Amino acid sequence: MTRVLRPLDRYVLREFVKVLVATALGFPILVIVIDISEKLDTYLLRQLPVRDIALAYLLGIPDTMFLVLPAAVLFATVFTIGGFTRHSEITAAKASGISFHRFIAPIALGALGATGFGLVLAEVVPPLNARRLELLQEKAFRNTNERANFAYASETGRTYRIGYADVAEARVQQLEIERRGTGPVYPTYVIAATAGEWRPTEGWLLRDGVMHVLPDSLSNLTFAFDSLRDVAFQEPPSGLMANPKAPAEMGFRDLGRFIAAMERSGTDVRKLRVERMLKIAIPVTCVIIMLIGAPLATSTQRGGTAYGIGISLAITIIFLMLLQLTQAIGAGGLVQPELAAWIPGAVFGVIGSILLSRVRT
Repeated sequence: MTRVLRPLDRYVLREFVKVLVATALGFPILVIVIDISEKLDTYLLRQLPVRDIALAYLLGIPDTMFLVLPAAVLFATVFTIGGFTRHSEITAAKASGISFHRFIAPIALGALGATGFGLVLAEVVPPLNARRLELLQEKAFRNTNERANFAYASETGRTYRIGYADVAEARVQQLEIERRGTGPVYPTYVIAATAGEWRPTEGWLLRDGVMHVLPDSLSNLTFAFDSLRDVAFQEPPSGLMANPKAPAEMGFRDLGRFIAAMERSGTDVRKLRVERMLKIAIPVTCVIIMLIGAPLATSTQRGGTAYGIGISLAITIIFLMLLQLTQAIGAGGLVQPELAAWIPGAVFGVIGSILLSRVRT
């Protein structure tokens, strides 16, 4: 890398990275201070040890860093190029035959590195979030062990309709199991049971019900039973909840499997699909948002640091508003969820490309 980058490139990249690191770490610290001031009383009421609270917030830094990474890249771009502009370093580079686009190439490289770092954080953060929630005892106050009137579809294609499920007592009530078949050799059957209880070594034991075997559309063989063990019904009570983790506690692949399970249960997963794609879209935005910050930063000479802060905050606020809007659009079904996650990046990419093309090189 040292041989590829010229001394000027290394200088530009070094100045960019210094601001980027300071901003990427500064934002999470600010968020921690604000969050502690709001929630400290709640944590003290739960009688949480100070050590656990401190460790939980330490584990939360990567998650906050992931979310603010595009804003950190924007601030680093604006302040780095703004400083070069005020000190006439860009003018000197142009006088030496180096265009503006070539001058900011190391910054683009740094933004690309931030994108890679963000993609790594997207996979590292989920287990840390899970541990953080455990330390703060959030799961104890958020999760429920009971669920009523829901459907669950297993990976084998069987559908369960359950009137009531209790994880703590490992039992279900008003259970209906349907397996769709293909014909007499592999018939469709429906099992309806009044109750069922889970035994870890044996599985589910169903009681007081009937079983309908449907070899074809004209036949229906019905059997009543006092107790029945369906060897294919292997989902434990916790698995029937279909909500073991929050999206922030799952990586891209895990969230994809979770969405598939929720879809089989008949749940609307459009919002989850948007959040899953954002795990990629947010890091990629680091490069896109640099395209906007670079041309705007050349005008910071007029207002100095305050002007640069104003530009960065305004763009960040607009980006966050677009992000919230597109999440709502994707969750509402107006746009395909995966496409909705990329709308802010696409809008900023078009605007940035136009602004960059108009900069004097």
